[in-house]
Amino acid sequence: MPVSDVMIEGVTLIRTERPDDMGVVREFNDQAFSRPDEGRLVDAVRHRTEPTISLVAVDENDADAADARVIGHILFSQVTIESPTATVTAIGLGPIAVRPDRQRSGVGTELIRHGLERCREAGYTIVVVLGHPSYYPRFGFSLARTCGIHWEHEVPGDPFMVMELNPGALEGVTGTARYLPEFMSM
Repeated sequence: MPVSDVMIEGVTLIRTERPDDMGVVREFNDQAFSRPDEGRLVDAVRHRTEPTISLVAVDENDADAADARVIGHILFSQVTIESPTATVTAIGLGPIAVRPDRQRSGVGTELIRHGLERCREAGYTIVVVLGHPSYYPRFGFSLARTCGIHWEHEVPGDPFMVMELNPGALEGVTGTARYLPEFMSM
C-alpha cells in the first residue's frame, strides 16, 4: 500500500518511484558510483516479485511540474537472515544515489529518513546496510557483527550494519544475511 508523498521543507519532495523515473535513476546511479553496476542492479531488482521500496527525491522547485527533476533515489529490498533454527525477513537499504551536483545537500539524508519510515509502515522491523561505518550510525545503525549477524561475504572495513525499526526486533536474531541474487552479480 503506497504511503503518501512528503514534502521535506527546504529540500525536496520524496515520493514513490514511477516508471518514467527509471532512466534518470539509472543514469545518476551510474554517475554517483562511477560505474554501471548499481544502475543495472536497481533495474534487475525492480523486475523481481518480492516487494521493494523505491523512492525518489524531486527538486522542490520542480515538485509541481509534470517533468519534475529527479535528484535522488533510494532502494530497499528484501533480505533474509538465516540461522540453523530460523529465517527472519528483513529489508536492505541500498543502493542510494544522489545526482552529483546535489550531493552533500541533505537529499540523501532525507531519502534515508523517509525510506526508513516507509519500511516501518510496510511492516519491516529490521534493516541492514552495507555502507560507510562512519555515516550510517547517525540513523541508528550499528555493526551487525555485534548482534551476531554477518553478511554472506567477507568485506574489509566492517561496513555491514543493522538497525531495529521496532524495539526488540533483533532479540534472538542471529545468522547470515542474504541479499537477493541480483546483488551477487554486481
